[in-house]
Amino acid sequence: MANASRNGFFFRTYSAPDQTPFEKLFEIFNELITHTSGDLDEALDWLKQLDKEYNLTTPDYSLDDFVEDLKKKGYLREEITPEGMGLALTAKAEQAIRKQALEQIFGNLQKAGRGQHRTKHAGSGDEHTGEFREYRFGDSLERISLTESLRNAQIHNGIGEFSLREDDLVVEESVFKSQMSTVLMIDISHSMILYGEDRITPAKKVAMALSELIITRYPKDTLDIIVFGNDAWPITVQELPYLQVGPYHTNTVAGLQLAMDILRRKRNTNKQIFMITDGKPSCIREKDGSYYMNSNGLDPYVTEKCYTYAAQARKLRIPITTFMIATDPYLQRFVNQFTEANQGKAFYTGLQGLGEMIFEDYETNRKKRIR
Repeated sequence: MANASRNGFFFRTYSAPDQTPFEKLFEIFNELITHTSGDLDEALDWLKQLDKEYNLTTPDYSLDDFVEDLKKKGYLREEITPEGMGLALTAKAEQAIRKQALEQIFGNLQKAGRGQHRTKHAGSGDEHTGEFREYRFGDSLERISLTESLRNAQIHNGIGEFSLREDDLVVEESVFKSQMSTVLMIDISHSMILYGEDRITPAKKVAMALSELIITRYPKDTLDIIVFGNDAWPITVQELPYLQVGPYHTNTVAGLQLAMDILRRKRNTNKQIFMITDGKPSCIREKDGSYYMNSNGLDPYVTEKCYTYAAQARKLRIPITTFMIATDPYLQRFVNQFTEANQGKAFYTGLQGLGEMIFEDYETNRKKRIR
């Protein structure tokens, strides 16, 4: 009895995962790069201040050692500037920043091969289901399961008089993995940094996480990124860490127009728009090229045009998912109406982040809290 095994739980004091000095500093460095919009000198200055306050380095590993490791590992490169030689982020560093944002928001998602958007339709797709059916005329030979077919032949005829007939043949079912074309819209209007609130940094984090998710987990999909202020224009994934707000109003309509134009040219059947905004449209470009602007509250002339384009996207079967980087009730009401017009989805997140998003799904008319 003394050796009998016991079932139950064992509780231990939490111990943080082992990290090298470089790994600890690298996480903080990536955060600072995001907050400083890619300003390397400012990020390193902040890192020095944090080191003085929290003793991030040790006598055996200094900030100079960290910078040297960044260069050796390919995260920094030397370049010629008007002031002389300087340092700049590499493409590897930009990807690391996006990957860290993805892990913070969505968890440690690993690359899972080709596109993973499953459909409910079985057929001659590219993923095996493990289910079998009888062979039908027209099925390709590649889909015949040799093992299962030989097994049927042995059952029907025995080993002594082996023969393989058509009714012994079985094929394995497979499903299609649908491809998705996504346009990511990012609000860079001045209101994203007004009132002492830094709304652009959470927006960039969501954008980098979504882009890294699509690129790594769904590599067969397409992703286009646009920003919108007074107007809308496309940017590359590599530009995301350096994104800054400007002295702009919020022309949501221009962003929607450009996003829908991009998606009309895509051959994929499945299309969607992700929009990251503080939810306050305040600008429209008129047909004569002039701008109608009104920053005082929500102007019905502007919001009605937003609802119109949301409804147009719905007719084109383009759902819009809005990431709301603000908690103002009147702005959330606008997003509610906008989402209802499109029958899309909305994620609400305050500045504390993305771990407390409220997901409102108009397709099922219920709410979930995601933690």
